[in-house]
Amino acid sequence: MNTQRLPLPAVLCTVLAALLFFIASPGMAAPKPMVLKPFKELSKESAECAACHRDKNPSIYAQWGRSKHYGANVGCYECHQADPSDPDAIKHEGQSIAVIVSPKDCATCHESEVDQFAKSHHAKAGQIIGSLDNFLAEVVEGALTLNGESPAAVNGCWQCHGSVVKVMDNGDLDPATWPNTGIGRLNPDGSVGACTACHQRHEFSMVQARRPEACGKCHLGPDHPQKEIYEESKHGINFYANVDRMNLDSAKWIVGEDYDAAPTCATCHMSATREQAVTHDVGDRISWTLRPAISEKIDAKAKAQGKQIKSWQERRKDMAEVCQSCHTKSMVDNFYQQFDSLVNLYNDKFASPGKTLMDTLKKEKMLTDIGFDEEIEWTWFYLWHHEGRRARHGAAMQAPDYVQWHGMFEVAERFYVEMVPQYLETVEKAEHAGNTEGAARARKVLEEILNRPEHAWFSGNEPEEVKKARKEAQDAFKARYLNDAK
Repeated sequence: MNTQRLPLPAVLCTVLAALLFFIASPGMAAPKPMVLKPFKELSKESAECAACHRDKNPSIYAQWGRSKHYGANVGCYECHQADPSDPDAIKHEGQSIAVIVSPKDCATCHESEVDQFAKSHHAKAGQIIGSLDNFLAEVVEGALTLNGESPAAVNGCWQCHGSVVKVMDNGDLDPATWPNTGIGRLNPDGSVGACTACHQRHEFSMVQARRPEACGKCHLGPDHPQKEIYEESKHGINFYANVDRMNLDSAKWIVGEDYDAAPTCATCHMSATREQAVTHDVGDRISWTLRPAISEKIDAKAKAQGKQIKSWQERRKDMAEVCQSCHTKSMVDNFYQQFDSLVNLYNDKFASPGKTLMDTLKKEKMLTDIGFDEEIEWTWFYLWHHEGRRARHGAAMQAPDYVQWHGMFEVAERFYVEMVPQYLETVEKAEHAGNTEGAARARKVLEEILNRPEHAWFSGNEPEEVKKARKEAQDAFKARYLNDAK
């Protein structure tokens, strides 16, 4: 079979090209179209690639054959071609190619998508290499046994966040850094990111990218269980119950027009609405950052640095518009009041006090400079990095069990039953070692925190009228329950 295809009829070319554009509905600001350069026929170089890979890698060939790239005569060479001077360029069957197709390569046709991605938090995911998480994977959990890297980081953190892809002296890609489809991958050509983190090669299916499983490769587990949270929520329940009505292969896929059963991750964070275009900046509609120990509005860090970015109010307005495709404005407004109240509760009652306690121990030189060598450091990390994130994300995505039992309950247990006793133990140890003045200051910090109204129950200083009102409410509930049961 000859893989060199005859030129497509002009009409068919036009139809195929049209499928690559998002069609604007009446009253909607037309989304900027996804641009893919169609060719009249498959190039000679790509035809040669396909002829070989059809036999050697039949699945790759089949996936490409189902893709829009195939329909537009975009083949292997158009994506993998490289300049001989590129750091990762290799000679292959007489052609100069690169194994890695980077966002810089994709931008040849998809310029706006790559520009949007470059502004997103996804593009910064590779910065984990300097974080506490990576320290755990490289040092605490691992050892530098794979070409100077830790297998725990190589197979774990970096597969989501991205590796620094290194080219060895012989031109091969370092197996400690490749294969890797981490969303913030640092590529040999200087670009950042991996489009294939979401758009699985070589089909690059819209249906696959729009399903929650596409995000679930990275957004699940004890510290960021967004996929599990989504599945618990009414949104997730509705999606799986009505997936056959989601119209996932629609070219424009506008919520409220092309589907109404449920939103997916893509719906809320990326996809077109009646008023908004598709965006590849996944934070464009997010108003809080729920990742750090203490949550802040998404633009707070930039504003502190004197940078002008899209405000959290504008982002929330855009997300609310997505919500209002299915819900009334009053319902959306009330949801945001509930969500904000949970984030503020977590911040004020546990996160800010917890950070104050840890900062005090460091200031008073009661902790070593080594991370995670003392029990209270693990306790604090669990509190904000695991339980605190679960509670906040649960509230953001309407998963009550993650707010309560996997979230705030465990935050409270971690704070009162572990962190406070460990703090006092650390202070007492320092006092016995001669740091009496520092111990007095540290105890005063804890005393001030526990004397706040929200901790009064624990310190035993809760006002009698508060206890009385709670008992009356409990008695009224019991009486109502008993009467209903008769």
